[in-house]
Amino acid sequence: MPLSKQTILITGAGGGLGSMAAISLAKQGATIILLDKNIPKLEKVYDAIIDSNSPTPTLYPFDLAGASEVQYHEMAAAIEENFGQLNGILHSANEFDNFTPLSLHKTMVWGHTINVNLNAPFLLTQVLLPLLEKSEYASIVFTGDSYARQAKAYSGAYAVSKIALESYAKILADELESAGKIRVNTLIPGPVDSPLRKKAFPAENKEKLPAMTAISPAYLYLFSDKSIGITGQVIDARTFNL
Repeated sequence: MPLSKQTILITGAGGGLGSMAAISLAKQGATIILLDKNIPKLEKVYDAIIDSNSPTPTLYPFDLAGASEVQYHEMAAAIEENFGQLNGILHSANEFDNFTPLSLHKTMVWGHTINVNLNAPFLLTQVLLPLLEKSEYASIVFTGDSYARQAKAYSGAYAVSKIALESYAKILADELESAGKIRVNTLIPGPVDSPLRKKAFPAENKEKLPAMTAISPAYLYLFSDKSIGITGQVIDARTFNL
């Protein structure tokens, strides 16, 4: 069990990639903190982990976009009280509305997308850094997007937030590298048969896409001892090799 005795928080844990990652990492022995605003989806993932005879996860219903800074700090305090430290964070929560010209982009949608995809990862990481620093080694993984990082027309706030998030991850990795304890990387899942992909490209033939579980080895690598010393990298799951 390469991830036994590790505690990993996953945002968007009720979503497609988030739930898949949670189950995959739990099967390798990790204790998962499942964070999402959708309680029924969280409970479904919780049950799947229990059914796999993996360590009992923790449910943490939380609205990344709607929570105040005080609530973020309260979350960090609750995690410290229950676990003492944290070994990893997977930022898997994603907000995508639709493809829209910038001239027609709704202000509310723009703000909500930036909040979920960029502001929330910044604030969550900031309040949880002290808990990560208590671990001998810790890993932060951000989720990028191969399409968004090309900055194509009509990709709007989603692409802007993903491009900015990738830069933020590199800056954070550079700032933490000298301490040698916390590694920071961005994972590009690539096109997979996920709910987000179906929403973005509804007419696409999903039978030709890899299943979400194809990304599991990349998640396991980034949170296991094998990736110690690897930081500031953008890892594409499509070309990933152990």
